[in-house]
This record gives sequence, C-alpha cells and structure tokens, in this order.
Amino acid sequence: MNARDKLLAGAVDYFAAHGVGDASLRTIATAIGTSHRMLIYHFGSREGLLSEVVREVEARQREALAGVGWDVYWDRLVDQALVYGPLFFELSAHAMQGRPHTEGLRADLVDGWLPPLVELCVAAGVPPDRAPAYARLSLAATRGLLFDLILSGDRTGVDAALAVLGSLFEEGFPHGPGT
Repeated sequence: MNARDKLLAGAVDYFAAHGVGDASLRTIATAIGTSHRMLIYHFGSREGLLSEVVREVEARQREALAGVGWDVYWDRLVDQALVYGPLFFELSAHAMQGRPHTEGLRADLVDGWLPPLVELCVAAGVPPDRAPAYARLSLAATRGLLFDLILSGDRTGVDAALAVLGSLFEEGFPHGPGT
C-alpha cells in the first residue's frame, strides 16, 4: 500500500469513528499520524480528501455487493450510510455543480454502480435488455431511501418502502424472464 492509500485508509477510519463535522485538515492529519501538508500534497484540499473518502467508501460498498444476499447487503449499506451519508450527499451536490474537487467522484457515483447492479438484476430474472433500466431505477430509489433514512431516522418505514420496490420489480416480470 502506497503512502496515499495509507492516508486515505486512515481518513476513512477517522470519519467512520468521528463523523465529518467541521474537522480541519490539521485535525484529521494529527488524528491519522501525518501532517496537513501531506494531505494537501495527496488530495489537494479538505474537499478533495472528502471526495476521495466517498469514492473509497463507494468502492467498498460495490465490493460488499458481490456474493451476498440483498438483505445482508442492505443492512451493510444502511450501516455505512448512517456514518457517511451526509458526506456522500453533500459531495454529490458538489459533483452536480461541477466543482473541481469532485471530478473523479462524479463518474463513480452512477457509472461505477451500474455494471454490478445490472448483473444482480439479470441474476434475479430481469431480462438482459431491461436490466440496465432496472439497475438505474434501483440505484436511484435506494439512494432516495437512504436520504430518507438519514433525515427521518425511520428504518422501519424505509425498509417497508424497499420491500414495496422489490415487489414492484417482481411485478415487472411476473411470468419469468423475457415476459
């Protein structure tokens, strides 16, 4: 693991333990055993570091998707969203505004998720030609539910809405793939 990756891993751990808050680069650097200058060198700014933290968490979430059932994955996703969700949504807004520190993040937020979600949809019986649309809808709906959860704290309501989404997907292909 190179120096940048070690710093990024330390920052991810820091934010998981302490949240984002208003921590300065100096505070973060001290907590992870480096200097703020090293963070600036590797990430450009506090916002650049935060963007890379979100990209890293997103990558970990995509990796966690492989080989587990949806219920297990959803629980993992919710746990991470409760820690990183506010940062994710704040930086997503920055990416929508085209801010320079989110250049790499912008592509990862949607394009990085579609291939594994398409695979999940096909495995669940969605016809391959319809799987990309189901994947995109799934991504948008689950992000909306995570947004709801972060704001409302209503896990029961969000889980119920997710179950309805699953039912709607099943109704979309009630007689099996291709119908």
